Amino acid sequence: MAYHFNNKVEICGVNTSNLPVLKEAEKMELLKQTRAGDTKAREKLISGNLKLVLSVIQRFINRGENPDDLFQVGCIGLIKAIDNFNIELDVRFSTYAVPMIIGEIRRYLRDNNSVRVSRSLKDTAYRAMQVKEKLTAKKNREPTVEEIAKELDLSKEDVVIALEAIVEPVSLYEPVYSDGGDTIFVMDQVGDKNDDSNWLDEILLKEAMKNLPNREKRILQLRFFGGKTQMEVANEIGISQAQVSRLEKGALDRIKGKI
Repeated sequence: MAYHFNNKVEICGVNTSNLPVLKEAEKMELLKQTRAGDTKAREKLISGNLKLVLSVIQRFINRGENPDDLFQVGCIGLIKAIDNFNIELDVRFSTYAVPMIIGEIRRYLRDNNSVRVSRSLKDTAYRAMQVKEKLTAKKNREPTVEEIAKELDLSKEDVVIALEAIVEPVSLYEPVYSDGGDTIFVMDQVGDKNDDSNWLDEILLKEAMKNLPNREKRILQLRFFGGKTQMEVANEIGISQAQVSRLEKGALDRIKGKI
């Protein structure tokens, strides 16, 4: 659902309710004129894409940032997109501009984050990442935190704190893998632990699982009753995470009508 800036219509002195919207053909023509040095065409192009900036910054508003600041930073990304867009490529301008705007905003958020990560903590985190890569290559598997800590001669807690300090928050719906048809989201990699409040759902799910093939039944048992992530299930069963995701979704679709 779109965020409406607490019903705020004016951002940075711009009345967002009256922002113009350009057609793709108009954008291409203005881009050509801009390349030829027409400053008025450039201004019209910027003005005609401010709604694109507005739509992009909505995904960052819930972080508590000032909408005016985000809008200004987004406009910088838009201007960079206008100045760097190759009009000879068969690509829509918005397809190129959106990542540029998002990148500019993310740089701003990273550089202006109120929670500052110390240089020593960053150095520890980067050393830990290097050790992790080295141990992964050596052991042919992902090393444990204890193994990384031992290699660095640090406590496990210090390593965990350092690594978590440089991780940016992500949405649960952020895609992490796609094989063309089945997309795996962050939420698919999070263990699903049950509590006393959903014991009835657990009973109904177990009942509905009785007629499933053994492998699908095993996957659901590990995921919903064992609290394991899809990656952990994949390693235990010996298949890829994408296969686990596909089998899990297929099994849930089949038993959906029985619950």
